[in-house]
Amino acid sequence: MNYSKTEISELIYLSLQSQKEKLEKQFLESSKKIGFFYLDDLLPTELALKIYENFPDTKELKLNKNIREYKFVGYQMNKYIPLLEEVIYAFQEKKVVDLVAEICNIKEVQPDTSLYAGGLSSMERDNFLNPHLDNSHDKDLKLWRVLNLLYYVTPNWKIENGGNLELWQNGIKQKPITIKSKFNRLVVMATHQKSWHSVSKITVNKARCCVSNYYFSKLPVLPSDTFHVTTFRAKPNEKIKDFILQTDGKIRNLIRKVFKKGIRKTPHQYKK
Repeated sequence: MNYSKTEISELIYLSLQSQKEKLEKQFLESSKKIGFFYLDDLLPTELALKIYENFPDTKELKLNKNIREYKFVGYQMNKYIPLLEEVIYAFQEKKVVDLVAEICNIKEVQPDTSLYAGGLSSMERDNFLNPHLDNSHDKDLKLWRVLNLLYYVTPNWKIENGGNLELWQNGIKQKPITIKSKFNRLVVMATHQKSWHSVSKITVNKARCCVSNYYFSKLPVLPSDTFHVTTFRAKPNEKIKDFILQTDGKIRNLIRKVFKKGIRKTPHQYKK
C-alpha cells in the first residue's frame, strides 16, 4: 500500500490525540528544565517497517564528521523513495502541528518546509552527537526554533546499542536522562537555551534511523532566550575537547553577530 502525507498525518494525529492527556502531563512535568514527551507505536507497525526498509544507505547520505558530531544526514528528499518525503511532511500538516503545539502549550507554531537541519538521520557504529544546543532560529533568522520532533524507525533497537537521545536537564556537568531510540517511537522536545542534548555513541554494526522535523514560532520558548548558533560541548570527562568546543562556539557566535546571515548559506535545506 502506498501512503500519502495526508493519510500518514491522520494516523499521527489519531495516535497523539488518543494519548493527549498523558502527553500533556509528561511535557508539563518536564518543562521546568527541558520539556519533552514520547509516544510509542506512533504508526502501524507495517508502515513503520516500510519506512525503515526504504531508508537510504549511508552512501546516499551526506557525512558530517568532525569533533562535534559523526553522523549521516539526508535532506534533498527528491533523491529518495517518495514514502520518506511523505512521512516527513506528514508531521508538517496543520492538524498535527497544531495538536503537538497544544500538547506542549507553545503558541504560534509553524513547520519548516525547507527542512533546515531536519530530514533523515542515520547513525552507524562509532557515530555520535556531542551535547549541544540547537541553533536558536530558522535559516532566515525570522523565527525561533521551539520544538524538535524525532521519529525512530530501526526495529529491535536495544538501549545498549547506543544511539539514544540524552537530555542534560541539569547541565552538562550532571548525568543526563536517556531516552531509548525505540522502534516506532516519537520524541518531542522543546528547544531553548537550556535544551542541552546529545546522542550516545553507536556500539553495534547496525544503523539507527530517524526522521526529524523542527517547528518554529515568532516567540521563543523562554522569555530569556537569546540568539545563538548551534553550540557544542563535550561530556564531563572530556576537558580538553570541551575547551576546544567552547572556543569554537564563541568564534562561530561572534561571526554570526558580525555576518547576520552567516559567511555562507547552509547546505542543509531542501532545495525544491
